[in-house]
Amino acid sequence: MDSGAPDSPAGVAGPLRFAPFRALMLSSRRVGDPASARAFARPYRGVTERLRRWERQGHLVHDADAALYLHEYTANGLTVRGLVGALDVSERASEPGGRVVLPHEGVEPQQSAELAERMHQMRLNPAPILLVHRGPAEVRAVVHDVVAGRPRAEFTDRSERFNRVWAIRDPLQLASLATHLADCRVLLADGHHRYAAYLQMQQAHPGTAADRGLAMLVDQDDTPLFLGAIHRTLTHTSLRDVRRAVDGLASFAEATEQQAMAALGPSTLVLTDGTDWARIELRLSPGRAAVEMLHEELVPRLPPARRQVAYHHSVEETLAHVPPGGVGVLMPAPDFDLVDQIVTGNRLLPEKATSFQPKPGLGVLMRSLLDE
Repeated sequence: MDSGAPDSPAGVAGPLRFAPFRALMLSSRRVGDPASARAFARPYRGVTERLRRWERQGHLVHDADAALYLHEYTANGLTVRGLVGALDVSERASEPGGRVVLPHEGVEPQQSAELAERMHQMRLNPAPILLVHRGPAEVRAVVHDVVAGRPRAEFTDRSERFNRVWAIRDPLQLASLATHLADCRVLLADGHHRYAAYLQMQQAHPGTAADRGLAMLVDQDDTPLFLGAIHRTLTHTSLRDVRRAVDGLASFAEATEQQAMAALGPSTLVLTDGTDWARIELRLSPGRAAVEMLHEELVPRLPPARRQVAYHHSVEETLAHVPPGGVGVLMPAPDFDLVDQIVTGNRLLPEKATSFQPKPGLGVLMRSLLDE
């Protein structure tokens, strides 16, 4: 944790292009079933034959014709829909301003390399990376026209998610999407290592199916993703250590649990050692996120042996994992427009800065590299 700055994935140059593909889709009873993961397990070279066997057994469908797809899913009362296609990653931007896919976190090169090799052996993109933007009205109009039609598939999966999938093959709709998406720039919400793996695969195998990678694009103005906080725990750290570290950076105040939780906000962090509580009011400059200041200025001021950070997706999980002699740090939920402003300014956020939810389920839409 915080041991070094991860690499920024290379930039894909515009125009933004989504190509139709022939989807592989697990049957509704297989989607959301933890047992389905065995189809994608080692040995990875055997995945293609396993999926062919599942297709013969009726556990998987392979579309006969290529399409762009619209996938809508509802989880925990939140409905999200996105266009799913084969994202063109074959051209690299010569400068940051020319990028059309904007990562907001760095990646570990070894992890990306392992994913690239895995997908190459499987001959498969098993799940789309998740992209998000505030889309043009023309694209939204096509999406709404598609939704008004009959879905290709409609089912509740094993994880209790309700899914609907449409195949978009109408030439006029495809042409309109291609035209109005071309000039868009999109935020990479989830799948940074898979995106970097796409780029590595393309570099190693140009002119092949590796020129594209599976992606889902969500319009934040239409069916917004929930953007939640990822909280922290610091080991071998006391509230007194933190109080010393923030001197000159922020104001530190002891508080009751109720007072501290009520103060949590864009520039206010909440701390607890499991017994006592405090709040930190950060002196943030415009356009800067609280998570940036925490990792770039506050954590480095702690004694080196105490810079161990763990990550938690809920307040309850964080409080349950405050280590003895450690501190829990409750973070404010980041704002989508602030994250977008940061990446547009060619900055990366620290590791585990955002939690975009809900993500598409594994197996609803997959892409075989053997089709192209």
